[in-house]
Amino acid sequence: MKPRWRVVIADDQPLLRAGFRALLESAGDIEVVAEASTGEEAIEQGRKHQPDVVLMDIRMPGMDGIEATRQLRRTRVLILTTFGLDEYIIQALRAGASGFILKDTRVEDLLQAVRTVADGDAFLSPAITRQLLNQVARRLPAAVDRRPEQLADLTERELAVLRMLAAGLSNAEIASGLVVSEATVKTHVSKVLQKLALRDRVQAAIFAYEVGLIEPGES
Repeated sequence: MKPRWRVVIADDQPLLRAGFRALLESAGDIEVVAEASTGEEAIEQGRKHQPDVVLMDIRMPGMDGIEATRQLRRTRVLILTTFGLDEYIIQALRAGASGFILKDTRVEDLLQAVRTVADGDAFLSPAITRQLLNQVARRLPAAVDRRPEQLADLTERELAVLRMLAAGLSNAEIASGLVVSEATVKTHVSKVLQKLALRDRVQAAIFAYEVGLIEPGES
């Protein structure tokens, strides 16, 4: 099988990089084109190789993964973390990351995450999304007193979809809740992102919290 996706692995631990390389390349459709041990190297390798995804550790010597992610705005970044509720995750998502995954995740989930992000979508499992956003929402700035003008462009159905995204529901769960097909949900999600000028569902979830459309703990 010819590799379809190209990945750069950025982590300061050589053994972890080697392990991730072996797991990713065993899939057959993923090629690791470079490795990096610092944020500076991640930027260099990302710009040099133009990969589909940079698998980025947050804590590295020198420049951390958050700043490296911010400087790789045109490259999709999947954050690596040791803890599910790493205090820096929300900063990384705001810096432009397309999701995060635990370092001890199952191989199947790792491969799915890389493929999902490489395919242009965000990767946050519904369960982790609920937990993460409910925790970090308390650190976000206070919600604005009035909804931004962009929300006025959304239909009631699109507002409902946005709320469900922010609550961490998957497309299948949204479809079940609204009694529509998953294809219809995908269409709604695309329209929401387009109207709000957001890149993916992660940014949509953060946006919903920031404007007070959904409150911490709401589901």
